[in-house]
Amino acid sequence: MQGTVDGFSYGLVTPVAAYLMACLGGALGLRCTTRSLLVAHSWRPGWLALGSAAIGSGIWTMHFIAMMGFTVEEAPIHYDKALTFASLAVAIVMVGVGIFIVGYRGATGAALFTGGTITGLGVASMHYLGMAGMRLRGTLEYNTLTVSASVVIAVVAACAALWAAAQVRGFLWSLGASLVMGLAVSGMHYVGMAALSVHLHGSSSAAPVAGDSPAELLAPMMIGPLAFLLLAGVIVMFDPLMVMGKADLQSATQGQHPPYPVPRSGDRHDPRAGRRPPQRPGPRTPQSW
Repeated sequence: MQGTVDGFSYGLVTPVAAYLMACLGGALGLRCTTRSLLVAHSWRPGWLALGSAAIGSGIWTMHFIAMMGFTVEEAPIHYDKALTFASLAVAIVMVGVGIFIVGYRGATGAALFTGGTITGLGVASMHYLGMAGMRLRGTLEYNTLTVSASVVIAVVAACAALWAAAQVRGFLWSLGASLVMGLAVSGMHYVGMAALSVHLHGSSSAAPVAGDSPAELLAPMMIGPLAFLLLAGVIVMFDPLMVMGKADLQSATQGQHPPYPVPRSGDRHDPRAGRRPPQRPGPRTPQSW
C-alpha cells in the first residue's frame, strides 16, 4: 500500500523558514571563509572551522524545519535521535573538508571543483542520512534519477558558493551569494523529497514504531544550532573587516598613508623613487655661521 505523502502540511511556513535558515548559515559561512583569506595562517583554521560549522548547522536546521511540514497521511512519523544528530556531524565535517581545501589552496579550478564536490556530497549525505533516521510503519523508496539530480544540484551549488567566497568582495556580494546558495540548498532538499515514495506495511492498528516525534526534536534542534548561528553572527558583526569591500580591506591592511611624502606642486622629484632627491648644500652665508 502506498502512503499519501504531503511535504507542505503547514503551507508556505516551513519552506520559507527553511530557506531563511539556509541563507543565514550560508551568509555566515561565506563571510567567515572570505575573512580567512585575509588573515595570517595562524588565524585561518579558526575562521574556516567557524564557517564550516555555520554552513553545516544552517543546512541541517533547514532540512529539519522543512521536515516539520512532511507528513504521511496513513502513518505517524518518528525520528531516531542518534541518526538525526549524526547527520549534523556529517554535514559539518564534509563541508569543512571542502572549505579548508579552498581556504588553503585558493580559488583555483582544481580546488574549487574538489572542495565543491566534497561539500555538495556532504550536503546530500546529510539529507539522506537524516531521511534514514525516519521511523514509520513502512519503507522509503527513492527514484534513482531524481536522487541523482538532487546530488548534482548540491555539488553545483557548493562550487558556486565557494567561488563566491573566494572573491573577497563586499558584504552585498556575499549576501547575494548566500541568497542563491539558500535557494539551491532548499531546491536540492525538495528535489530529493520529490524522489521519495512510502510503501506502508500492515494496518494502522499495528504497534507504534520507536523514535521521537517531530515535536520532541524541535526544541533541541532549534536551541542548539540556532544558538550557535547567533554566536557566529555576533562574531561576524563585530569584526570590522567583514563588512568592507575589497578596496577598503586593502586600505585597512596596508594603512591609509602613502609610503613616501607626496611632492608639492613645483617640486622636482625622482619619478622612479617617488621622493624628492637630496639637495646639494648651497654656499654658506654669514647668517649660517
